[in-house]
Amino acid sequence: MLEMNGVTKTFGSFKALDNLNLTVPQGAVYGLVGPNGAGKSTAIRHLTGVYRPDSGTVQVDSQRVYENPAVKADIGYIPDEVFYFPSATMEDMRRFYKGLYPRFDDDLYNRLYEIFRLPKNGQIRRFSKGMQKQAAFHLALAMRPKVLILDEPVDGLDPVMRRQVMSLILSDVAEYGTTVLISSHNLRELEDVCDHVGIMDHGQMLLEKSLADMQGTTHKLQIVGGVPEGLEILHESSSGRLKTLICRGQAWEISTKAAAAKPAYFDVLPLSLEEIFIYELGGADYAVKDILL
Repeated sequence: MLEMNGVTKTFGSFKALDNLNLTVPQGAVYGLVGPNGAGKSTAIRHLTGVYRPDSGTVQVDSQRVYENPAVKADIGYIPDEVFYFPSATMEDMRRFYKGLYPRFDDDLYNRLYEIFRLPKNGQIRRFSKGMQKQAAFHLALAMRPKVLILDEPVDGLDPVMRRQVMSLILSDVAEYGTTVLISSHNLRELEDVCDHVGIMDHGQMLLEKSLADMQGTTHKLQIVGGVPEGLEILHESSSGRLKTLICRGQAWEISTKAAAAKPAYFDVLPLSLEEIFIYELGGADYAVKDILL
């Protein structure tokens, strides 16, 4: 389990994290989302032990992360911008990783060449951006980490390789109980793989639930007629006679209240993660503005 409790981090006068609470259950695939500047990367650098919190605690399986090599040895991390030593080859990096991570699996590393098909002795800095990202996954998966933390992990990968990489990650989760945290702006891909989601803004956690609970408590009501009473409406729009209401509540509750208004037509629809993200942040002054050109 990954936990951040009351974590605050400031850089000069800027408060990057503000009493942040985050919980990733054991064996979960957790999507961390938020607008640019929300504090996602800063939170990740705390979870990987790069930053020390000004206040609060950061723990993996009830052990602090910062300056704890034993805990860090079980954490695989792929940042948005991948770093390699200037002249390193894949084999150089294999030897380096093997010296740092006691669970490194040479057999798995060799088998992964069948998937990634990277040059063993070519300098990684000469690889394309997509190949460098593949190299990062090749090495991270071979670590057999208990925790895998990914920041914009599929950026630069083609659609086929994106699907292959996500399949490998989910196989590790199913077989070994790996705990995975993914920070990404690609909400449609996150929706396909995540079972828990946290939405951050201004260094705080706005909403943190299982994806099933999140999608089960916010719905889209399309209705022809008056607005039903007693609904908690997050957003309202209309096109002709058809009104679209984004409502917080269970589907049956919304349906009951809509039916009571005796409209000419209504339907209650589930929201995608992308829609939940937009409307939840709309309540935090993150509304999508209409711009006239």
